[in-house]
Amino acid sequence: MTVLILAAERDFTADRMVTVLRERDVPVARVDTAWFPQKASIDARLRNGRWVGTLSAGGRTIALETIRSVWYRNPPAFAFPAELSPTERHWAMSETKLGLGGVLASLPVMWINHPSRNADAAYKPVQLLTAARCGLTVADTLVTNLADAVRDFASTGDTVTKAFGAAAIIENGGRKTTFTHRLDAADLADLRGIEVATHQFQRWIPKAYEARVIVVGQHVFAAGIYAQTAQTYLDWRNDYSALFYQPLEPPPDVVTGIREYCSVFGLTYGAFDFVVRPDGEWVFLECNAGGQYGWIEDAIGVPITETIADLLVKGMT
Repeated sequence: MTVLILAAERDFTADRMVTVLRERDVPVARVDTAWFPQKASIDARLRNGRWVGTLSAGGRTIALETIRSVWYRNPPAFAFPAELSPTERHWAMSETKLGLGGVLASLPVMWINHPSRNADAAYKPVQLLTAARCGLTVADTLVTNLADAVRDFASTGDTVTKAFGAAAIIENGGRKTTFTHRLDAADLADLRGIEVATHQFQRWIPKAYEARVIVVGQHVFAAGIYAQTAQTYLDWRNDYSALFYQPLEPPPDVVTGIREYCSVFGLTYGAFDFVVRPDGEWVFLECNAGGQYGWIEDAIGVPITETIADLLVKGMT
């Protein structure tokens, strides 16, 4: 029985999982979904109430009925031939997502995490509401595309803005990244363009440090992230070299809230981010259902990859 890893071709975290599984003599197949359709194909047939057939990718053929579990590692979009028109590309993307994606999503196997569960958990407003209902502390938040609403919210306390989704875009051949930004008078004086999309604004939380908590099934791994510069104090993603880490034991009520949160969304894996206030209170920021963990695993020396591998090998019970 094979463990299927759906991940980008260049993903060092997926690399280490392949190594761990091979060391255990567990058959593993790694597929980059961007290989479809030029280096991948699907031949699936519905028989006796389940899909059978093959997924071929990267020169390898995997029998669908031999897959025991799937690790869904934020695989990239399908990559269609350049000669397709924008309309044809849109059509092909939709059909392949519903066809190939639909076959894989219906396999009765262990998923970490199932893409439908990841999709449900991706909405930040839903995350914040769910976290609050699970007993976690959340920051006061505004979602708006109205300039007056932003100014009103900011008038009652220090305010930051951050993206709802991916923090980076590719434009003009380069990568541009947006980090958490603390609003100042100049920002509030010029809010032109805010009306074209919704934006997230939150009350600024003074912090002693931040924490990333990785949940794998019933296992919880936590690291304190300590900023060494003004930039990383605002958003630690600004400069990883200006951080240091320490293993943590989250408070019991936080662990309870995290586990309830994962249960609500049906998540086996989650990467949670918190601000820890100077008074010790933990404030929930977000949960990335496919968040990175490799550098945290190395920094504090915990067996996250091995723990995920245990679940993938076990499969459905």
